[in-house]
Amino acid sequence: MISLGPNGPTVTPLGIGTWAWGDRLFWSYSNDYGATEVQAAFEAALAAGVTLFDTAEIYGMGESERLLGQFSRDAKVPIQIATKYGPLPWRWSAESVAEALTASLNRLGTDRVTLYQVHWPFNFFMSQETLCSALADEVKRGRIEAVGVSNYSAAQMTEAYNLLASRGVPLAVNQVRYSLLNRQIETNGILETARRLGVTILAYSPLAQGLLTGKYSPDSLTTPTGARRFDQRFQRSGLEQIEPVLSLLRQFGEMHSRTPAQVALNWLIAQGSVIPIPGAKDAEQARANAGTLGWSLDESEVAKLEQLSRPWLHS
Repeated sequence: MISLGPNGPTVTPLGIGTWAWGDRLFWSYSNDYGATEVQAAFEAALAAGVTLFDTAEIYGMGESERLLGQFSRDAKVPIQIATKYGPLPWRWSAESVAEALTASLNRLGTDRVTLYQVHWPFNFFMSQETLCSALADEVKRGRIEAVGVSNYSAAQMTEAYNLLASRGVPLAVNQVRYSLLNRQIETNGILETARRLGVTILAYSPLAQGLLTGKYSPDSLTTPTGARRFDQRFQRSGLEQIEPVLSLLRQFGEMHSRTPAQVALNWLIAQGSVIPIPGAKDAEQARANAGTLGWSLDESEVAKLEQLSRPWLHS
């Protein structure tokens, strides 16, 4: 188990991202898969010992939270739920934060979440002071255990940290894009600042939306579904560029009897205070994600992957 922040709630060192649960626009929910498959993913994750689930009010316009709430009611073990608040233009008062949280809790069918995160750092008409104060109030009320942010820069994270600290509440998490093919948090100050402040990194898109699974290669040219089919990284030229990284992932995977994806996720865990939250649309993907746990890359393997993926330090 790993804590969110220095003294926050403890969670599994790997989570499940549920953006794809209910999202029709990007992930083609209800076309390629549906509620039956994502419930099987939920149950397989629990069976494998993964109990942290990350969602957001905007995922599937609330459907992700509703599904997670539905599945949680029958769970035989305690789970940790992280969800997110969207600072939309018409949310300009502290009351709007409380109302958004209430709506999320209702969809989730619970009276308390492990982690409540600000989805993005736009201010619009609400100051960060008002927002952080409202979040601190909810910690005091007991409706959230820990406060997090998402997509915050080093400076924005520091500001949130200080504002929350003035209310006696720690900033537990910054959820950001992080993978072997998205390493800019190492060069833009986010990772360094998080370590200095004791903030845990939740790494979303830890498999670069599937690029690090080994499913896509220049030779097979398997076409991804949804909006990813327009992503240049999934075209032949993009896949050829990442092939050296995939080759090393396959090599280390064979040595450890693991998949390339499991190696890529294990590399993130090796960075320390980083929790990958890969998505899972079915039981097979959930079980595959869980195979990341229970073993470790050695220092030389971590270093080799770091060196080979340096072209992505600024992307």
